Amino acid sequence: MWHSSSWTGAAHITHLIRNTDLLKSTWELRWKPVCGSTEIELSRWLKSKSLLRSNPKVFLTRRQSYGKGQRGRRWISPSGGVWLSAALPCNSLQPFSESLFGLAVAVALANRIENCSVPVQIKWPNDLFVNHRKIAGLLPRIIYRGQEPTFMCVGIGLNVWNRVPHEGIALREVFRRSKCSTYRWSLEVLAAIERAARLLENPGLICKEGERMLWARKITKPGSDKIWDIEGLDLKGQLVVTRGIKKEIWNRW
Repeated sequence: MWHSSSWTGAAHITHLIRNTDLLKSTWELRWKPVCGSTEIELSRWLKSKSLLRSNPKVFLTRRQSYGKGQRGRRWISPSGGVWLSAALPCNSLQPFSESLFGLAVAVALANRIENCSVPVQIKWPNDLFVNHRKIAGLLPRIIYRGQEPTFMCVGIGLNVWNRVPHEGIALREVFRRSKCSTYRWSLEVLAAIERAARLLENPGLICKEGERMLWARKITKPGSDKIWDIEGLDLKGQLVVTRGIKKEIWNRW
């Protein structure tokens, strides 16, 4: 077992990858003990002229000082959590919407937490909740070169051992100590991203699983006090809502 205090970088994760069959792809890893944002670091990496585009890539850190969430909101990222940004090359993937890719990652990561007998809900569009408290967040995006999609990227933050605000929860609160390793959960997150790529071949399954784990059946429209019924998810990962005879499709990625 490795606690957050023994986190020493990507070398240990690389060693674990070589000694497990959890991951199917050959990942390129980079790590810093502290960085402003893994999203910024990944973007710089992907702009490198010597970049090999055939393998998935991940940038990890022990602590972020300026992590970003949806709409530029600050994502608190102290030591003890999994903070990473990953990129999957699009050369072998049909380009999908950011919404569907994000939903696929949310479903795949929720499934891995569920495998440990912890009930997880997806708070659309980009949060995972346990016991009505946030345990993980993700931010998907697609990088283009001209009109051609080159990488499907996702930033993920997962609370493991770290301190959390009152509205948050960490894995240490719901798991035995032996299951709360930042190393282990870094691999679990990468495995979820790999599975998300495979799930993209079946948008119907993604939406079915996503609907099963939705956090609510009603939602208040942003900027309004009107309550809408959640009908489900469409094949682009967007939220379908109704209010009387009115029907709308929301996409907030």
